[in-house]
Amino acid sequence: MATWNQKRRMMRRYNQSAHAYDTQYSEEQEAKITTIKQNLSPKDNSAILDLGCGTGLLMKHFADQTKLYIGVDISRELLKHAKKKANPFPNTTLILADADNLPFPDQTFDTVFAITLLQNVPQPNTTLTEINRVAKTRAPIVVTGLRKRFTQEELAKGLQLANFEVERLELDEGNREYVSICHKMRR
Repeated sequence: MATWNQKRRMMRRYNQSAHAYDTQYSEEQEAKITTIKQNLSPKDNSAILDLGCGTGLLMKHFADQTKLYIGVDISRELLKHAKKKANPFPNTTLILADADNLPFPDQTFDTVFAITLLQNVPQPNTTLTEINRVAKTRAPIVVTGLRKRFTQEELAKGLQLANFEVERLELDEGNREYVSICHKMRR
């Protein structure tokens, strides 16, 4: 029950701040996205999951390069803002869902993004396990972790426990978040 109470608090927080999210965080998010784009290029005809998609800031950078782009968030208000950005991308679907209980079959996605998500979930290991479930084998997975919540070693250990091979794990330009680029390993 405590887990759901934490999730409801997070949902309320983001529903209340959705109108100001881009103004407050877009510069910081764009810096992370720049780092990601320098190290990752999704394949054409792939399916991308943007977990914790927020207002859809990542969408404009990758949606036009893929067959299917799915954004998932627990905040209805953030998704309303993302929907406005999704209009130019007919291949995009936005879903209100919990990152720990995704409504997708196993091994659905060719690439998974979880940017600014882990620090907002009650049990990051549960979320990483769910990402592992929906990602295809060898799928690139991008996860960020706020430095105030995780040490670099803690984040690396969590990623490894989730069966991800960490290729890069570094602080972003603003030194607030670690950006990790991983691949789902074979079992």
